[in-house]
Amino acid sequence: MHCPACGATVQTFRNPAPTVDIIIETEGGVVLIERKNPPHGWALPGGFVDYGECYEDAARREAEEETGLRVTLTEQFHTYSDPKRDARQHTASTVFIATASGSPVAADDAKRAEVFRRDTLPALAFDHARILSDYFQFKETGRRPRPDRD
Repeated sequence: MHCPACGATVQTFRNPAPTVDIIIETEGGVVLIERKNPPHGWALPGGFVDYGECYEDAARREAEEETGLRVTLTEQFHTYSDPKRDARQHTASTVFIATASGSPVAADDAKRAEVFRRDTLPALAFDHARILSDYFQFKETGRRPRPDRD
């Protein structure tokens, strides 16, 4: 790549895109969205972090945009960065746990938004089955996912 101002050759880098996913706890379970855009399927609410935006603000924004719920972030859960987690590109997602009251209403990139219990989860997009498996184990045992897990 060449600098548009001076023409010098500059090194370019390819980096993972930062994303957030939000596990929204409600009285009935956790909120999932059915994606309106490819890849289709059910997923945790979430999306890309905008330039100049902190991850916490991105999580609150994405949760409200996709579910209509104003969430309270309770903790940062774990970061998932497998290069294969999203077939579109390499992403690294920081997952937050949040609480909300009210009923989710699909908006933005979501076709539907519903509450699911562990025993009623649909097939999930991306690596969200792994994320929720880790989350439910954490809720039962207090153990967080190990960073060296394959």
